[in-house]
Amino acid sequence: MLFKRKNVIIDEQVHYHHQTHSIYRNPHSIRSRWSIMKSQDFLENRCVISILTVLRVLTIIPYKCIVTVLRTIVELGNFSSLTHSTGKEHYSCEYGSIKYYIYCGIAGMLSCGITHTALVPIDLIKCRLQVKPQKYVNLINGFKLTIAEEGFFGLTKGWAPTLIGYSLQGLGKFGFYEVFKNFYGGMLGEENAYIYRTTLYLLSSASAELFADIALAPWEATKVRIQTQDNWASSLRQGLPKLYAEERLWGFYKGIVPLWLRQIPYTMMKFACFERTIEALYKYVIPKSREQCTKSEQLGVTFIAGYIAGIFCAIVSHPADTIVSKLNNEKGLSLFDAVRRVGFAGLWKGLGPRIFMIGTLTALQWFIYDTVKVIFALPRPPPPQPPLSLQKKYGLTGDKEPLICDLSVKT
Repeated sequence: MLFKRKNVIIDEQVHYHHQTHSIYRNPHSIRSRWSIMKSQDFLENRCVISILTVLRVLTIIPYKCIVTVLRTIVELGNFSSLTHSTGKEHYSCEYGSIKYYIYCGIAGMLSCGITHTALVPIDLIKCRLQVKPQKYVNLINGFKLTIAEEGFFGLTKGWAPTLIGYSLQGLGKFGFYEVFKNFYGGMLGEENAYIYRTTLYLLSSASAELFADIALAPWEATKVRIQTQDNWASSLRQGLPKLYAEERLWGFYKGIVPLWLRQIPYTMMKFACFERTIEALYKYVIPKSREQCTKSEQLGVTFIAGYIAGIFCAIVSHPADTIVSKLNNEKGLSLFDAVRRVGFAGLWKGLGPRIFMIGTLTALQWFIYDTVKVIFALPRPPPPQPPLSLQKKYGLTGDKEPLICDLSVKT
């Protein structure tokens, strides 16, 4: 027994010595333990716990929403049967109610999450064109190099943070836009809300995007690192804790200012240009009024107006988009250093693929958003018409009123 006990003690000592020796010989095990500890710290952070709790709640919404959409599609059959001839439409909620805003947020979440995730390959090449212009010359060259080095699955890098981040952004962007538009419109009054409607669209969309980007920033920072830094991380599960371990919470929000500079002008153009383009199309291009169009015809007009708005959005927001990609790619780089390093010409690098991407994306977003509103039977107000008080005051006739006019000079 004593001999056996000695052998057991010797075996334990040998095992302990071998284990510690292998740890000191293999620095990767130390790094892995360090990364595990940092990941635990990340997951135990109160702010992160709150974010994860919100995400768990939000995962219920898409499921319920998809089930409702599928059921409604089966009931409705097709959009062409929903014409003005069926009589008065029945809405699922009242315009301006809490339920209306929630449904608009869900519609925005679906439209932004689906479209941005679908365009991840183009977005990936666009980011690499901005960050590594010496290696990636143009869009086609970028696709060839990425497929040659990483395979076809390399084009999907960053899809998870894109899906989560832009779904949350769409929820805030479209939901809060409807809230702010109704709120600011009530403050201005009926007449001023119509006269200064472009300003109303710009102010409402800017306010909505300010809050929406707070939800987007952490996911955008993680996405850009995954897409542009070689061997940094291959998935969201690896990238999110790693970014927190390297730069703490500052790493998630160090690009928030250029993100605002990119997204707020983009969203202001997106909503204001869309609203005025819809108004112009029904007034000067479409041979019949919106009420006389079928639902499918209305959605077609929505898609065209969305694409026109998307082209302007891409041009306005591109310089800031380049700076966001540069900041999130390089650790410790300040905003002014990024602008100086990129230069004026570099600010417009990748504009071509971005126009194609944003034009298509914006058109699809508005199409999906409007489609979901149709499926949920939400109120969809027609293009604005002059209130009766203005028509009497200035002698306007609604459909004959010019799109751009100075009401102050009318007598």
